Amino acid sequence: MRNITRRAVTMGAASALLPRLAHAGDASPPLAIVMNSGDATLSVIDMTAKRVVRTLPMLREPSHWALAPDRSRLLVTDAGGNALFSVDPRLGTMLGHITMPDPYQIGYSPDRKFLAVNCLRLDLIQVYNAADMTVALRLKAPSMPSHLDFSPDSRWSFHSMQGSDDVVSLDLTSMNVRWRKPVGKTPAGVLWLNGKILVCLMGSDRVSELDPVTGEILRQIHAGVGSHNLFLSPDRKTLYVSNRIGGTLAALDPATLAVTRTYDLHGGGPDDIGIAPDGKIWIALRFHGRVAILDPASGSIETITTGRSPHGIFLNTELGNSASAVTAETL
Repeated sequence: MRNITRRAVTMGAASALLPRLAHAGDASPPLAIVMNSGDATLSVIDMTAKRVVRTLPMLREPSHWALAPDRSRLLVTDAGGNALFSVDPRLGTMLGHITMPDPYQIGYSPDRKFLAVNCLRLDLIQVYNAADMTVALRLKAPSMPSHLDFSPDSRWSFHSMQGSDDVVSLDLTSMNVRWRKPVGKTPAGVLWLNGKILVCLMGSDRVSELDPVTGEILRQIHAGVGSHNLFLSPDRKTLYVSNRIGGTLAALDPATLAVTRTYDLHGGGPDDIGIAPDGKIWIALRFHGRVAILDPASGSIETITTGRSPHGIFLNTELGNSASAVTAETL
């Protein structure tokens, strides 16, 4: 959902059920699109002017995003509204939405054969056949399925369970549960890295490293209080961990998982991040209703006011300078 954030969220959605798009030749302005869970809106920020230029209404509680495989649509989950929204990522305008039960976190398998959906409120994991959106698996989950990721070969998926303190792994070939293992208190972000699974523990100051075959804990890394999510930099030289309770962003060496630097975000509740072409890190601050722009070299921070409880953040700069703008043809 791999560009500047996570392979787990660099994903598509059911193209047959979402708006068909026609390409236009306009240049793409640099925009940050922020999901405000607290007031059911998206803030569209001009990254050059560093100000909100547009506010898009949602239904109830937008949280996470996914980029369609053809990169023409940004898909935004609205679990409380039982909807999956489609946004033009180049222009920051709304394209429409489809009904989907409780989509909190979504992810396509790397081969794009399956779409996995974590339904946190309903305690469900749903796996759809991507081609036609028929249900391949509907699994009653232990409690509060949160984040997810996949093995690079698309054989396995991994789902954190916030309410039961464990991770569930699925075999996407047989559509069976491979294992369920305790990992620590209140797990959230999940990331496949260097042949292992990393899981953030919001209920502690640690990240658990798991054997993806057995689910056993190999070690735990102190990253910061309330570790929430993980993001690998585009050059793969830095692994960032957002520590939501401690209000910090930790930079780790991806090879050793040693913390190399910690940035103080003044208790803002850092959640998801995006990394701009100039290397600055854009961070959603859940507790402050702002986005922070962090210069990792100097440690300096600027902020932009958004809606309440900003959660996910997408930077359209990752689309590339050659990408064309798009407009909606039909819903």
